[in-house]
This record gives sequence, C-alpha cells and structure tokens, in this order.
Amino acid sequence: MSVIVNTLTLGPMQANCYLLECEETLSAVVIDPGDDADVILNILEECKLNLELIINTHGHVDHIAANSDLKQKTNAQLCIHKLDADMIVNPQKNLSSFIGRAISSSPASKILKDGDILEAGMISLKVIHTPGHSPGSICLLTDEAIFTGDLLFAGGIGRYDFPGSSYEQIINSLKKIMELDDNIEVYPGHGPITTI
Repeated sequence: MSVIVNTLTLGPMQANCYLLECEETLSAVVIDPGDDADVILNILEECKLNLELIINTHGHVDHIAANSDLKQKTNAQLCIHKLDADMIVNPQKNLSSFIGRAISSSPASKILKDGDILEAGMISLKVIHTPGHSPGSICLLTDEAIFTGDLLFAGGIGRYDFPGSSYEQIINSLKKIMELDDNIEVYPGHGPITTI
C-alpha cells in the first residue's frame, strides 16, 4: 500500500488525528485535526506534502480545533457531513463554549453524505454515515482500514449523552461496521488502534 498513516494524539482531550500521505503523489489528507495545527503543519512541510483534504468525522471541539489554521495555511478542502456542518462554526453546538475556550471553525467547503468517495492521490476514503455520537458522525473506509471517529474505540463505544446523540442510533451504526471484514484495522478518535 502506498498510503502511510501517521497517528498524532493532540490537544487536552488527547484526540487522535490521522495524517494520511500518498507516497507516489505526496498528496495528504488530515482526519480530525483536534488541536496543535503547528504540529500538523510542521509534518506537512518536513515531508513536502500537499494537504488536499481536511475531514472531520464529527463536529465536536476535540476533533475540529485546528480546522481554521490548517485551511487558511494550506487551502485544503474542509469536509464534514451535512448534519454536523453547523456544529463546527457554532461554539455552543461543538461544545467548546462549555470548556471555556469558544472555538469556531471555518465553514465546510465540501458537505458530505453517505456513500461519498473522497480522493487525494492514491488515497481513497468511502464515507459511511454512522450517527449516534452526533447526528452527522461518519466513518471513513479504505480497503484495509476504517477511521471511526468517536463511534468505536478499542473495547468501547462513543458517548451518547451529548446534545443530538442517541444510544439507539449508535447501536444501529455499530451494526453497519460489524458487517465489515474482521481483519480491517480500526483507527478510533481516541485510544489505541484495534480491529473490528
């Protein structure tokens, strides 16, 4: 596989940010830049990568805080599911106002829906709408891996006690993911990598 996955644990809530790089084209994708834009920008510069896509698996602050800086400095497209698009620009909805650090992201430049395919170089990600943790939560599927945001962790599932979250929806979303091959690697929004 010509795609390298770098895992960065960023910000006070220790969210996982994933930097995917295509070795052949030097195209890059960042999934859930939750904080510390400088760390991400330094890696992009050191590796001479061209950031094409910034993708949020959902609209909570610990997954979006570096959106604006990255978008402004790289001109990458910012992508999020349509049901969470208003969350990233609203500190009340993205929960940042509750932690005393009101953050408003740049608005999305690409609105996602279930089944969309996102491509950058040889990187190809299929959008799977997996509501429950938030209305517009998504997972991103490749042939060998899935980026689950805060739906599924090693040994646990995402919280469903936030505004707009739902236990019933999270269970239905998990059923979609459980149909995938057992060997697919799971890259969660927090904690270690696991498998289905």
